[in-house]
Amino acid sequence: MRAPIALVASGSVALLSLLIALAFGSAPLTLREVLAGLFDASSGDISNNVANIAHDIVWQLRLPRAFAAFACGGLLALAGVLLQALLRNALADSYILGVSGGASLGALGAITLGFSAMLVNTAALAGALVAIALVFGFTLRGGAGNGNGVWDVYQLLLAGVVLSAGFAALTSLILVIAPGAQVKGMLFWLMGDLSYAESPYVACVLLVVLTAGALALAARLDILGLGVAKAQSLGVNVSALQRMVFFGAALATVAAVMLGGAIGFVGLMTPHAVRLAGITRHHVLLPVSVAAGGAFLVLADTCARSVMAPQQLPVGIFTALIGVPCMLILLGRRT
Repeated sequence: MRAPIALVASGSVALLSLLIALAFGSAPLTLREVLAGLFDASSGDISNNVANIAHDIVWQLRLPRAFAAFACGGLLALAGVLLQALLRNALADSYILGVSGGASLGALGAITLGFSAMLVNTAALAGALVAIALVFGFTLRGGAGNGNGVWDVYQLLLAGVVLSAGFAALTSLILVIAPGAQVKGMLFWLMGDLSYAESPYVACVLLVVLTAGALALAARLDILGLGVAKAQSLGVNVSALQRMVFFGAALATVAAVMLGGAIGFVGLMTPHAVRLAGITRHHVLLPVSVAAGGAFLVLADTCARSVMAPQQLPVGIFTALIGVPCMLILLGRRT
């Protein structure tokens, strides 16, 4: 697929997903009502009262949540692309670093102690930072033995997997001993919940900044895919590139977890789907994956809050229910 077509198509899908998110919910709106609510103007057969109600629904409820979902999905997709390039492993995703496990452990511990939502987020951030520090420490120690400062990607992968397993065991222990009244909230956090997403516009700005930074590294990421030795022979500072990619992916993952909890599957599936469409160069793969990941999570979150409205479901359920068949169809066409 040619780059301009891919970029226009992904951008169009992203805009369409946002419109769908604004239209559907416990109180469905028509396209005319959505536009009237967005621009604070009634038209045609829409009364001023209906336009005012639509305005409140769109601006106070649905638009912030839609932006939160898009930012979260885009950050997860960005982290997935970066980690797959860093590890040269198509099975890598945004939670391979153990960041999600550390954040989950911190958040569930805070929920068990009855902390407020702000303190729960603070505890999740602390757990994520501990996980990043541990993975970085073990990986740096392994890379130091090489004599040239280049990381051992297998050490990075193993450190992330081992820490994730440990965090998962401790998280399961908390779920077992926690009071029954708190378990439901914990499960929502573990499966992803955008109901209490805060500062979505800050997350959107962070997404733009991180994507721009990743695009600046696109050519070097393409070369890194040829192997460490080849990249070094072509003049790439592999050690510095590995560190930038690691911390960029870690920051994107932390921001996504802080925004929507431990939402899975997005960071693994979205880059795969884009590659199966024939897009492999990172200067196109990065923005298309970000747009596709954001649109995918917006649609999944719309389903989560609409299917059983007014009851809301964890968005992680729908990322799998929507993503798995789509991924299987793409794989079937590829083979």
